[in-house]
Amino acid sequence: MRGSKLKKTANSFMKNVVMLIFSQLLIKVLGLIYRLVITNVEGFGDTGLGYYSSGYQIYSLLLTLSSIGIPSVISKLISERIAIGDTKGAQRIFKVAFRFFTILGFILSIALFLGADFIATNILNVPDVAYVMKVLSPAIVFVAMSAVLRGYFSGQQDMKPTSASQTLEQFLNCVLSITFVYACIGKDAYIMAAAGNLSTTCAIIIAFMYLLMYYKHKKLSTKGSLPSPEKQKSNKQLLKTILGLSIPITISSLITVISGVIDTATVSNCMQTLYSGVETSKEALEEIAMSAAGILSKVDTLVSFPLAINLAFSTALVPVVSESLAKKDKKTASKRLAFSFFASLIIILPCAVGFITLAQPILNMIYPTASDGAGVLQIASTTMILTALSQTMTGGLYGVNQTKIPAIATGLGAIVKFILNLVLIPNPNVGIYGAPISSFVSQLIIFLIYYKVMNRYVNMHIKFKTHIMKPLLSVIGMGIVVTLGYNLFSLAFGNTVSTILSILLGAISYCAFIVFTKTLSKEEIMMIPYGTKLYGVLVKLRIYK
Repeated sequence: MRGSKLKKTANSFMKNVVMLIFSQLLIKVLGLIYRLVITNVEGFGDTGLGYYSSGYQIYSLLLTLSSIGIPSVISKLISERIAIGDTKGAQRIFKVAFRFFTILGFILSIALFLGADFIATNILNVPDVAYVMKVLSPAIVFVAMSAVLRGYFSGQQDMKPTSASQTLEQFLNCVLSITFVYACIGKDAYIMAAAGNLSTTCAIIIAFMYLLMYYKHKKLSTKGSLPSPEKQKSNKQLLKTILGLSIPITISSLITVISGVIDTATVSNCMQTLYSGVETSKEALEEIAMSAAGILSKVDTLVSFPLAINLAFSTALVPVVSESLAKKDKKTASKRLAFSFFASLIIILPCAVGFITLAQPILNMIYPTASDGAGVLQIASTTMILTALSQTMTGGLYGVNQTKIPAIATGLGAIVKFILNLVLIPNPNVGIYGAPISSFVSQLIIFLIYYKVMNRYVNMHIKFKTHIMKPLLSVIGMGIVVTLGYNLFSLAFGNTVSTILSILLGAISYCAFIVFTKTLSKEEIMMIPYGTKLYGVLVKLRIYK
């Protein structure tokens, strides 16, 4: 009976993970498409992308204050109530949170619109970025409301509305961004960037309407609910509980976003300082700064692709770990966390090595008119591994109520990043490479803190030979195959075909190395969708017994 229950829990967990992976893949593909298209529009390029991303970073900062930590907190609190049959308490928590964060989101929307000119002029030192921030400002309140709704459904382990709404939002963003930017061809880069970001606001509003309709049809039934301990608490007490959990998470997320703002502000100012002896006009210095910011934005877009896939494990972990601990089932929590950590490593390693070995060919293929930044991409790809593993452990830390640890670790990492940016970027021998180097050091510090704390609360049972060495050997083999493959393909084909063939060859060779080194155990293969059939094939091939 217990084995059947555990299997059902594992299947439910992996179903949610797979659903989120597919939605995040589609979201990132759509994001890549519209970034690719608008970056290659005449008059946009790295400079337009610099305006686009600089304004978006400031918007993200306020967005974090209003919403980022909320899905995880609401998911945790709702799942704990449902685990003990208290649907009335779960519903009340949702309503209190929804009211508060709607008001907070509205206040921050107004603040961004009114403060856009000051921020652009006095912090970024590029006044025209204000247009981007103003068109994004109305989106904040709708994102805040959407965040509470997504957390509500996530707590019920229903990832469909989260996946569907995010996919819908990105699809509309993709179509509208391309449409609005093309409609502004011939205008200044900052006008085109503002038009592109206007699509974000429109898409977010429509996605919120979808979530609201889903809620009306799928809200929790309170019939037959057990007596709720939450009934005795006032709205103020419930809000205090929500904020007690969400504030540390929000601080952690805020610091992560601040790291991006640190890049935006320091790159803008430090690059202008670096070239002040070469260029005399303010306009030329601003263009250099925005071009550098555009390169970082391109790299972030590519690196965020694998990280979005990995985010599925972190998102699905929170309600599972919270529910398991509410039922005092520490073994299930530990197994889910250990598998997620290992799966993150297996997913992220080949992506990192692929970017490192094919950095310039990939940029040439995707951004033919703005292909600078291969070295930056290679350094950022190494950082991506640490970020992914920390991302997964964040979900585990939230699940075991250690919400303050990410805030402390990311805060320390941000301080280190800020100092290193100021030292490295103005250095003529380092320049723009200072940003990804400082990110690597920052993420290393965060990862080490997370790993030490996580193991104290939930033993992840990481085995060096199986979980570290075998994936490393597989990915090294893949890197060699990809390098040789690209060199051979490029003798007969152009860059685009050679790059695509090399990526496919890399994926096939990596899977082959993983199978033949028996990196995955029988139990781990069984947890993969269609794992039973896959294991049967491997047994027939006499790879597994």
